Amino acid sequence: MNDQFKTLFNKAKLNFAVLASILMLAVLGKITNPELTNSIFMIADQLVSDLILLFVAITLGAFIPNFKLVVFGAIAAFVAAAIAIQTGLFTYLTLEYLFAVLIVVLGFASIANLYRHYREVQF
Repeated sequence: MNDQFKTLFNKAKLNFAVLASILMLAVLGKITNPELTNSIFMIADQLVSDLILLFVAITLGAFIPNFKLVVFGAIAAFVAAAIAIQTGLFTYLTLEYLFAVLIVVLGFASIANLYRHYREVQF
């Protein structure tokens, strides 16, 4: 493997881990509970047309140098909102919708951050 590819892979391990976990979630969800998985990914597909969410996700991935903060912050916000949903604070949100937002944000932030690392490597 080329040294530039090794450098890119070493810098972007977390990006690949996030994208691989989304893929594993889709595969395992199709095996265990296909109806729920279909509904979550259909919501995520509809959320992609929401440009504000995409701009925020791409900005987080491209301009925050420490990508771990983006990942852990998104997961922490998901957990906090999930607790608020379960306690009845947010009655208009569902966990499926919230999980779809998490998938979209982490996916697009990972791709933007991966592209940032790709631009740094000189081929």
